[in-house]
Amino acid sequence: MLIGEVARRSGVSARMLRHYESFGLVSPSGRTGSGYREYAPGDIQRIFHIESLRTLGLSLREIQRALDDPGFTPSALVDDLIRQTRERIAAETELLTRLRRIDAADPTGWQEVLQAVALLQALESKSAGTRQRAALSSADADPVPVEALVEAVLSESEPNVAGALRWALARAGDGVPALLAEGLDSPVAAVRERAVQTLAEIPEEPGAAVRLRDALAHPDPVVRGHAALALGARGEAGAVPTLVDMVVAGRNDTDAADVLSVLAGDAATADRIAGLLADRLALDGTEAPARGRLTQALAGIPGARASRALVELSHDGDRAVALTATYLLRLRDSGTEGQ
Repeated sequence: MLIGEVARRSGVSARMLRHYESFGLVSPSGRTGSGYREYAPGDIQRIFHIESLRTLGLSLREIQRALDDPGFTPSALVDDLIRQTRERIAAETELLTRLRRIDAADPTGWQEVLQAVALLQALESKSAGTRQRAALSSADADPVPVEALVEAVLSESEPNVAGALRWALARAGDGVPALLAEGLDSPVAAVRERAVQTLAEIPEEPGAAVRLRDALAHPDPVVRGHAALALGARGEAGAVPTLVDMVVAGRNDTDAADVLSVLAGDAATADRIAGLLADRLALDGTEAPARGRLTQALAGIPGARASRALVELSHDGDRAVALTATYLLRLRDSGTEGQ
């Protein structure tokens, strides 16, 4: 078969076939009387083998070894190709992410593109100080690269840098809560916590409050806790059950009790809180440390319902609970509770 026919059937150009020949990969087995290259079936099969190995990313030299060296084994080479491919994918993914972030910022000119690139590079710096300065300066960026800031805050472990990023996002405007909400679904606990902490520091954005209310039903108790503390501090009584759970569990229980006392400024809410605390105290499965925290939490709850609960607790079989309740009743009687 002549070279033109081989090229047509194999899809390999005549020029590439000549290149393979010059490299020593494949040589036509014969020549016609006129001196034209003539490929035998074995030559054509080798061409297909070459093309198959090229699809794996092998170089021509590696292909030659694979086809001609009987002692050549593929395992090490394939492992190396896997490593190289992963590195290439990682680099391409990083480039794609950077391009998407710049596109999301919707720059109108190349100067804005250059500013966005500089900011992104600073946010990715190994220096915490550089990242912090970038976060603080991002508030003056026009447009603000919101996606980049969200990605940065969800991955930031340095407290000062994370605080600067949350500050910047609180001023970044629309779209931030929805992006942060995606972080709440992360399989990484630290990312979920950073997402809810950042949502908690966006008080002026209605969308943030909506996401925090949704977070009260989140399966992660840490996420629920941060959401409850933020919403409770804003006067939202829907956070009360989660705050009581936090007191029982001993997770940020002091903060939870403080927020409950703030919410108890409303008489109806105060009675509701006192009832929930008393109900948890009455449960047989509530352990002694939790009963002690619940009793102490009643100290910040005004009203007759809380007082009745403390009277009952002053006769509790748990001496520590009884003594705490008795002491709190004395404070209430003297008018010094909460001072």
